[in-house]
Amino acid sequence: MTVAARTLTDQEQRERRAWFRARWERGVAFNRNCRMRMLRWDPDGVEVVLPYAEVLSAHEGVFHGGVISALIDTAGAGAVIAGHDFQKGSRLSTVSMSVQYLAPARGREAVAFARCVRRGRRLHFADVDVRMPDGRICARGQVVVTISGERPGVGDPIEPLTEE
Repeated sequence: MTVAARTLTDQEQRERRAWFRARWERGVAFNRNCRMRMLRWDPDGVEVVLPYAEVLSAHEGVFHGGVISALIDTAGAGAVIAGHDFQKGSRLSTVSMSVQYLAPARGREAVAFARCVRRGRRLHFADVDVRMPDGRICARGQVVVTISGERPGVGDPIEPLTEE
C-alpha cells in the first residue's frame, strides 16, 4: 500500500523556509561557530556573511581557502532550499562543488551571494560569488545538491544565538 504525500499549504511552505533559515544560522554547529549570518534568504537567492577571525585564517588577515569553500557550500545549498518546494522532500546533501579562487580573501568579512540556477527533480544547481568589503570577487563556485526524503526534526525548536 502506498501512502500519498500530504500537500503542504503556502503557509506551511513559508514556515519550512523560515525554519531552514534559522537552522542554517543557528542549528548547524559549523556555521554557528564561524558566526555565519544570513543577510538575505528568499527564493531569488541568499546572502551569507562570514566575519573574519584569526581562527579562520591561512595567513594574517586572509581567510583560509577551505573556509571560503565552506561558505560557498553553505550559501549554494541555502539558495536551493530557500526556494524549494518541500513537497519534494527536505533531506538535502551536497553532491558536488567546484570552486575557483580569484584573489586572496582579505578583509573584515566575506559575503557569499548565491542563487539557484536550475531545479531538477532531485538535483539542484546553485552559482555563488564571494565578495570582499571592497566589492571585488575573491572566489566563485557552483554547488550541486540533492533533495529527497524527509529530514528528521524539521520544525523542531532551534536554540537562539548566545554571545560567547
